[in-house]
Amino acid sequence: MDGEVILKDVSNAGLVVSDRIGREIAGHIDLEESLEASRYSSHPYSSHPREWPPLVEVLNTWELPPVLIQRYNAAGGEGTALCGIFPEIRRAWASVDNSLFIWRFDKWDAECAEFSVDEQAICAVGLAKAKPGVFVEAIQYLLVLATPVELVLVGVCCSGRGGKADPYVEVSLQPLQEYTISSDGVTMTCITSTANGHIFLAGRDGHLYNLQYSNGLGWQNRCRKVCITGGLGSLISRWIVPNVFKFGAVDPIVEMVVDSERNILYARSEEMKLHVYSLGPNGDGPIKKVAEERNLIAHGGRQSAGSRTPRPTKCSVVCMSPISTLESNCVHLVAILSDGRRMYLSTSPSGGNNGGLEWRPSCLKVVSTRPSPPTGGALSLAGRSQSDDFALKIESAHYSSSVLVLSDSSPSALSSLLIVKRDSISQSPASGSLGPGPQSSRALKESVVSLPVDGRMLFVADVFHQQDTASIVQSLYSESGLCGYQCPHESSENASLKLWARGDLSTQHILPRRQMIVFSTMGVMEVAFNRPVEILKRLLESNPPRSLIEDFFSRFGAAEAASMCLMLAARIACTETFISNAVAERAADNFDDPRVVGMPQLEGSGGPSTIRNVSGGFSMGQVVQESEPVFSGAYEGLCLCTSRLLLPVWDFPVFVIRSGSPSSDSVPKDGIISCRHSLAVMHLLEDKVRSLEKFLRSRWNMRRGLHGYVAGKGNITGSILIGSGSDLVAGDRSMTQNLFGSRDSREGEFSSKKQRIPYSGTDLAAMEVRAMECIRQLLLRCGEALFLLQLLSQHAVVRLVQSFDENDRQAVVELTFNQLVCSEAGDRISRRLIYALMEYYTSSDGRGTVDDISNRLRDGCPSYYWETDRMFYVAVECLKRAANASGTEEREALAREAFNHLSKIPAFADMRSVCKLFEDLRFYEAVVRLPLLRAHALDPDGDAFNDQLEVAVREHALSTRFQCYEIVANALRSIKGEATGRDSRSTFQPPIQPALDQASKRKYICQIIQLGVQSSDKIFHEYLYRTLIDLGLDDELLQYGGPDMVQFLQNSGRESAQQAAGPSASSQTSPMGQSRVPLLSHQIKYTELLARYYVSKRQHGLAAQILFRLAERRSDAGNTPTLEQRYQYLSNAVLQAKSAIGSENFHGFSGGGADAGLLDVLEDKLTILQFQMKIKNVLETTASNIEASRSESADGEPADSVLLLRAKAQELSTEVKSITQLYNEYALPFELWEECLKMQYFASYSSDADSSIVRETWARLINKSTHKGGIAEACDVLKRVGSQVFPGDGTNLPLDTLCLHLEKAAQERVATGVETVGDEDIARSILAASNGTIETVLNTYDQLLSNGAILPSPILRLRILRSILVIVREWSMSIFAQRMGTSAAGASLILGGKFSAGHTMALNEGIRDKITSAANRYMTEVKRLPLPAQQTTPIYIGFREVEESLMSPSPFERM
Repeated sequence: MDGEVILKDVSNAGLVVSDRIGREIAGHIDLEESLEASRYSSHPYSSHPREWPPLVEVLNTWELPPVLIQRYNAAGGEGTALCGIFPEIRRAWASVDNSLFIWRFDKWDAECAEFSVDEQAICAVGLAKAKPGVFVEAIQYLLVLATPVELVLVGVCCSGRGGKADPYVEVSLQPLQEYTISSDGVTMTCITSTANGHIFLAGRDGHLYNLQYSNGLGWQNRCRKVCITGGLGSLISRWIVPNVFKFGAVDPIVEMVVDSERNILYARSEEMKLHVYSLGPNGDGPIKKVAEERNLIAHGGRQSAGSRTPRPTKCSVVCMSPISTLESNCVHLVAILSDGRRMYLSTSPSGGNNGGLEWRPSCLKVVSTRPSPPTGGALSLAGRSQSDDFALKIESAHYSSSVLVLSDSSPSALSSLLIVKRDSISQSPASGSLGPGPQSSRALKESVVSLPVDGRMLFVADVFHQQDTASIVQSLYSESGLCGYQCPHESSENASLKLWARGDLSTQHILPRRQMIVFSTMGVMEVAFNRPVEILKRLLESNPPRSLIEDFFSRFGAAEAASMCLMLAARIACTETFISNAVAERAADNFDDPRVVGMPQLEGSGGPSTIRNVSGGFSMGQVVQESEPVFSGAYEGLCLCTSRLLLPVWDFPVFVIRSGSPSSDSVPKDGIISCRHSLAVMHLLEDKVRSLEKFLRSRWNMRRGLHGYVAGKGNITGSILIGSGSDLVAGDRSMTQNLFGSRDSREGEFSSKKQRIPYSGTDLAAMEVRAMECIRQLLLRCGEALFLLQLLSQHAVVRLVQSFDENDRQAVVELTFNQLVCSEAGDRISRRLIYALMEYYTSSDGRGTVDDISNRLRDGCPSYYWETDRMFYVAVECLKRAANASGTEEREALAREAFNHLSKIPAFADMRSVCKLFEDLRFYEAVVRLPLLRAHALDPDGDAFNDQLEVAVREHALSTRFQCYEIVANALRSIKGEATGRDSRSTFQPPIQPALDQASKRKYICQIIQLGVQSSDKIFHEYLYRTLIDLGLDDELLQYGGPDMVQFLQNSGRESAQQAAGPSASSQTSPMGQSRVPLLSHQIKYTELLARYYVSKRQHGLAAQILFRLAERRSDAGNTPTLEQRYQYLSNAVLQAKSAIGSENFHGFSGGGADAGLLDVLEDKLTILQFQMKIKNVLETTASNIEASRSESADGEPADSVLLLRAKAQELSTEVKSITQLYNEYALPFELWEECLKMQYFASYSSDADSSIVRETWARLINKSTHKGGIAEACDVLKRVGSQVFPGDGTNLPLDTLCLHLEKAAQERVATGVETVGDEDIARSILAASNGTIETVLNTYDQLLSNGAILPSPILRLRILRSILVIVREWSMSIFAQRMGTSAAGASLILGGKFSAGHTMALNEGIRDKITSAANRYMTEVKRLPLPAQQTTPIYIGFREVEESLMSPSPFERM
């Protein structure tokens, strides 16, 4: 009970208050419904208990002013005299002939103003509100005086005196000479006006007139009279025929009343005709007559059950009065008859909610007739027989807000006032439960009081509230619907009067007691109506016997009576006199007295009861419902009092948007946000709420009532007050079921046929005390909320929310008082507003320091402003000083101080904005560590690290942490130059800092990384690493990353530690098997960084494996590496593998077999990838060529072959293929013989079967080349391919087959003239294909020459010998190059021969002899050819020259 507020308890109590407020609003019954229910009630009236203080009492009586009496006596009592009351200006008036007297009716000050007109007597007087813009501002009202010849407007000026709050101390009358017009011979009978200043006059000619006035700037007169009921004929008649010659019967209008809510004018004539006029949608016309009732009394209406048949005497309508929308939406008018009956009428043909603005009157019908009250007032109809004389003779009457005042002058009684008002006892909750049924509880029941009066009652009016009281009441209840429909021009005093229609019980805490002024022939009498709270106060003042108090509680019910005791004890009842300590103490004692308020008990446990079925017999097998706890009247009274206090504000927004100019929109979108209520309203409500909470706290401290009972039952810190007792739930009786947890379900302890008793008396008492404590906390919280709203209003809410974004502004405008008090959302918005308030208060143009405003917040609303808040704002103040500091050291010291403060409260709200200011100050230690501290504070149990928790719980914890981590990421983005945007809600002004150069950027980025790595938060490490990678800060990550960075990269790239460990000597898993896994795009980045990290750490073997994995990865959707990218990865992997062989330490092993094996694999993979790239390019080129040729032939449709080529090329682009796939599925089907030969060589074909395949492939290649470009093309292909696949053993290069094939083809093409083939082309291509191995080539040619079956043709043999000559010459050139010390090419140039470059041989005698012998042998072969000499001689000479050159000692001399 130390004032601490627990939001959960407040929320639970808020549910109770919401429920009670809903009941309070729903409990208001429409007058039509009450009248309908009264038809079935036999006791419509009741009498006030004689033992109680009076219900109505006379406060003061004043005689009429002497000057008025003298003037009346001087006229001999025969002059024209009128009287009335103007409650708007607190004045009574009376006229005698042509003089009007006006004086203050509620306090006699011996001042009586007199105003006289011309000689004619005043026949009607009215008061109207002055229209704005016509007269000077001082003229607030217009006095309308009518004489038989003219109509006069008089200005009324009201003012205070000496700074007093009463603005009606002085009233002066200002003649308006230009606003007097002729009456045109019409004598006016009555005058009335609307709330917006329209003046209506009723003439004795039976017509209604509208008196219009203006400032005279237009073409119209300043003042004119317009007839609104007569037609054109009536107008001409009035102008031409004088009234003296009009002999027709005239029914003059004798009374007019205006319904300002529904904009209806009612008029009554002498013949009891009622006329209904519509004044237009807003009461400003056009005026239209909508209904007329000529025989109202004959229609009668539905009578109540207790009504009596009146005597057959003629009765008339004495008075009529509009019914406010607060009383009824269906009943619009009440007419009081001379026999005391009331006729309730409606202008709507059917019932329903007819109080809306769109509704218009259309008829006039009688809804119900209320019987006349009993004579004598003190007697009840229940005690009278039907034969008694109940006849009343009513001379005048007045009705207002459910109160009827009748002037009875019947012969059987002295002149008296009968006052009829709703019975407050019937409105209490207890009375409704005592009736026989629902109809009885809703029936209209009224109390009748008789007051003797001297003279005749002439006029009655309500006394308006003081202006400040009326303004407060109107502000509180205007938008809650409790004041009915609010007229735009209606005064606050008049609007507040209508609240009385709700009854005394629901308004006696905010409204003073009702008072009326009765103007009689003998003077003025002030009458006051004592409400139940005044009656209880009088009873307690007299220290009555207990029986009276018990009777009071019995009549009103324990809850209602306890509520009134609470209002007196807490001094929150609106009373005219101070509530003494004795009264307050006695009220408190009764509030705690279980003899009158009862004790908490189980429902139905008040006495023994027998469960019976509907038919009246016993039900042995019926299930018995468990009893629910029912709290005492003290608790229910507290709920009533609290709900009535908070009802006007509870479910309504605390802020509104006010537009600068009037608008038809209900809520302007653009305008000024301000508090809904004024400071005076909130201060008054705060005082009452705090007084009530203070009283409840004092009762606990003094251990009074149930508090003392519970406090004496052992340790109350357990289940009674502090334990699980905060589990208050919503509802009424069921709300208490889970107050202290669930009940014990002990089966077998009680019989199912007996009523279970789940709670003891102590438990029930503890539950009620706990529930009352929750209500007390709610009151405390409400008082603090009202204080906070006042503080915000004093500092202009619109200024505080100007930095809010659209969503926050909308949340502020939609925030209700209930949410502000009870919800976390309201708590969050309030802290946001306090934050803005502190920003304004501590700004350069503010009003003080943090301590100044903190003290006010801490004292006035501690539950909204914590000590941590003060520490936060002190830190903010340090940051602002740091931003304005000129020196670097001072700035850093202030930033350090702010950081130290904030480190103690890491869960503060505006972390993002504060860290942004630290960032602007270049104090990145706070930018990193504060979010990490906040993450730990928001997830203290480390749920984000616990994989065993539910997914939703862990995801929420991770999301909370990520929001904190994002602040650090934004700082990195800001330094990097990527704009993150400042929080629009922040009002911080960043210091002006110079732009960062690249060196400074790198410095701060490295600082953030190092600070982040120092944290033990592994989740943050991963978040930081990802952020650095996303920002492209790879170098910084690799250089400053923590020890867990490698593991992070491995996990992110889906690479296990075993895969990164490298192959071991005993491992049988190849790198290829580890690499063929798909990788996502973000995983590729992580894997590349891991490879870079290994390279930087000189772990080349691991880097090679990572690169190999990247090259061999499988493609997935949207992530397909090109073959060029794969080639680059493999090339780099080969380089790293080669570096690993030469390094001293390769993952724990020295360079050896493991390194060499990895290198061999990588090199083979690189070669196969080259095959794939070549095949893909060939397929694409072929497809393009086909398409180009088809386009030239104007055939637009692609051929099937093109589509197939494109598809196959696409297949090669997406996945890495094996050499078997490349050979069998791509190279062989598409006759890519060159690639086939290369792959055969790579695969080391060596068997006989392989040899035949190789020969066949070469043959196809040569044929394809010859067909494409002739022998020259075939020779070029042979040179290019043969040099790559020649192994030295002839396995992959069948020279004999190639030589024979080319020579035959050349001979045939030369013989047919298809192509000219050079003598040296084939020989040199064979030499080039065999990499210059001359002896191997010569051996091949020798084999061909020796086999006559292969070369049967002399011409072909001659051609082969010509090719052999070329080879022998090449051989000899290599010898000369050796002797001359130059290259073979140089020797060829010197000696004039042609020599292949790059090949030399050692010169020795054996080789020379061999060449000479071969030349000699070939000369013999030439001679043996059976061909003409001209064909063989050149070849023979060539061999001989080679022989001679080798045999000569100095070939240079010969040359």
